Amino acid sequence: MKDIVLGIDIGGTNTVFGLVDKSGNIISQNKISTRGNEPPNTLINRIREKVDSLLNKTPNLELLGVGVGAPNANHFTGIIQNPPNLSWGDVNIVSIISEKFLSNVKLTNDANAAALGEKHYGVAKDMNDFVLITLGTGLGSGIFSGGKILYGENSMAGELGHLSIDQNGRLCSCGLKGCLEMYVSAKGIKETVIDFKKQYPNDSFLSGLNSDELDGKMIDNAIDNGSEMAKRLYEFTAEKLAFALAQVASILNPEAFIFYGGYSQAGDRLLDPTRLMLDSFLMDNLKGKIKILESGLSMGQTGVLGAASLIWNS
Repeated sequence: MKDIVLGIDIGGTNTVFGLVDKSGNIISQNKISTRGNEPPNTLINRIREKVDSLLNKTPNLELLGVGVGAPNANHFTGIIQNPPNLSWGDVNIVSIISEKFLSNVKLTNDANAAALGEKHYGVAKDMNDFVLITLGTGLGSGIFSGGKILYGENSMAGELGHLSIDQNGRLCSCGLKGCLEMYVSAKGIKETVIDFKKQYPNDSFLSGLNSDELDGKMIDNAIDNGSEMAKRLYEFTAEKLAFALAQVASILNPEAFIFYGGYSQAGDRLLDPTRLMLDSFLMDNLKGKIKILESGLSMGQTGVLGAASLIWNS
């Protein structure tokens, strides 16, 4: 028999899940629509059907447990708390999955799952202190300190997206002003494009952008084709990001900031100016000592691997 763990990465639109062995090999992976307007039981039943089908075809696999990463997930209580884009309210997802799979179940939030995946299977394997930052619709983060994920008192540690970098800045849905994710994320960059259009109404690159259908690849391609305004857009974003990273670095002293998802695919177009500006905001004794890296894992795998590691490394 071969021991495997089911890793589930619940998203607002899609849910990805896979069977993972102890070495981090994904034996099988699937993606289904989350259907967040339906009860969570419905989602878990659909996952169970697909997993049962696979296990029936491969009887030499034995399920040891289920790890779950989800938005607004509380590691300590097993509850997903009123997740965005899902009409679930507060739901004890650990209890539901335990009942469906009759197995050990552990939960963490999606950004922590990504950090766990990076620690156990990605570029952070040999690091004890790092911050994993996810750049999607918003900005999420998972923190490793002293070789352990940092949860805080109520499993709410690591909300870098809601670190305010300007108390008079853009209003965030969390109620604060100037949150980092209002500048560095898909919705943040959308706001920057709107602001830039007002400042530079005659710029051909900006006038060709539809902020409601903005895609990072549009900016990346424009930079590759020599657009100075596209480059300036990322430089503005990088300055905001670097300022926030410097504040975090002063407290946590991480070896690296690692970027995953969405706009991180801009690569050095965004990360090079961030590296350059970071040192200008750091204390002298930290300058040149903190790495800014791209994730070592493929898109769509990090959350599944990190969720599975909750069981494998418990």
